[in-house]
Amino acid sequence: MSTYSKDKLKQVLDCIKSLKKQSLPPHEILVVLDPIPEVLGHFKEKVDDNVRIVESDGFGLSRARNTGIKNSGGEIVAFIDDDAVADRDWLKNIVQNYSDSSVVGVGGSIEPVWSNIEPEWFPEELSWVIGCTCKDFTDSKGIIRNPIGCNMSFRKAALEKAGYFRIDLGRFGKFLLSGEEPDISLRIKKIMPDSKIINEPSAIVFHRINQERVNLKYFIKRSFFEGLSKSLIAGSIFDSSKNLTAERDYLKYLATVSISSRLKKIYKRNAMFQLTTLCISCFSVFFGYLVGKAIIQSKRLNRSNSKNRKK
Repeated sequence: MSTYSKDKLKQVLDCIKSLKKQSLPPHEILVVLDPIPEVLGHFKEKVDDNVRIVESDGFGLSRARNTGIKNSGGEIVAFIDDDAVADRDWLKNIVQNYSDSSVVGVGGSIEPVWSNIEPEWFPEELSWVIGCTCKDFTDSKGIIRNPIGCNMSFRKAALEKAGYFRIDLGRFGKFLLSGEEPDISLRIKKIMPDSKIINEPSAIVFHRINQERVNLKYFIKRSFFEGLSKSLIAGSIFDSSKNLTAERDYLKYLATVSISSRLKKIYKRNAMFQLTTLCISCFSVFFGYLVGKAIIQSKRLNRSNSKNRKK
């Protein structure tokens, strides 16, 4: 896991405690910290000696993950967020899938743990906004494009072969980019065409939902950056017609099931609120996607002009 603030200490200790209680004990536990001497010193004082504290080689989530990969000693690297705790059989249920040599990655279920009561305006189909899995859409076992970062694992060799997580797609401070998981998964698939990434619903972690995320402002911001991230992925070296198949299926599900079911119950208060949230989130994602396309187009134009000037 990785973290960046002394304020996260209690949550990190809770996470470590859940990892130490695994029915299949982990080979090692690494906590990757931003390169801030005060934070590093604080955690080294508070965390047990049998947990490795590692200094990241830079700031941002992707840099921290890459540092963890490079410092890990196992064949399989599992990732969990600093504000999550693992079910006792989490690792066991992940590892059992790696008996198939073609499996290069395994993700699992992420259940929300609300600070207060779950808000009535929150539609569970938008669980990805708060870093959790979406019920009835991503909760079955099978092959997936990519896992969610709060609960994912990969073969270390596959991550090394693909070139690690891209630092320009990972979350950094208030910039809520979230494209590093699909990007690394697509790159692995490109160089290892016969490989598989599996969703294992029985591998469960419980994700605390901080109160600052439970408001419409955060939902809009997170949705915007989701659209921006997906646009950047679609504009990468991969075939964009295949990159976003999961997103198209998800939008179809929202339109035919989620939105439709709430329209039928529009007279109910919670259905009306959830319908509004769904529509606002979809609009924000779409707007972010358009902004991303404009950024990509601008970069391509600049490169083209630069080449022309050199000629």
